[in-house]
Amino acid sequence: MSEVVNAAVAALGGKLTGGFAGSAKFVILGEGAIMLDSSGARAGDEPADVTLTADADTFQSILAGTLNPTAAFMTGKLSVEGDMGQAMQLGAALS
Repeated sequence: MSEVVNAAVAALGGKLTGGFAGSAKFVILGEGAIMLDSSGARAGDEPADVTLTADADTFQSILAGTLNPTAAFMTGKLSVEGDMGQAMQLGAALS
C-alpha cells in the first residue's frame, strides 16, 4: 500500500471522526483506494454508493483544505460516479 493512501486514511479518519453515513470510495490514481463508511476510513477497493477519483496532488490539496472539493469537481480535477448527494455530504465534511 502506498504512503499516500496511508496518510490519506489517517487524515480522513481525523476529519470524519463519527464515520460517514453511506459508503464512499476515493480512488487516488496510481496510488490505490480508500473506503469511507460508518466504521471510518480504511484502505480498500470495494463497491460504494459514490466513487470519487483524482490524482494524488488534487486529493492532498482537498485534504489540506487548499482546494475546495466542489471547485475540484467543477474544474475536472475530481470525477464523481454514483450518488451525488453522498458526494455533496462528503464534500461538506471535508471543507
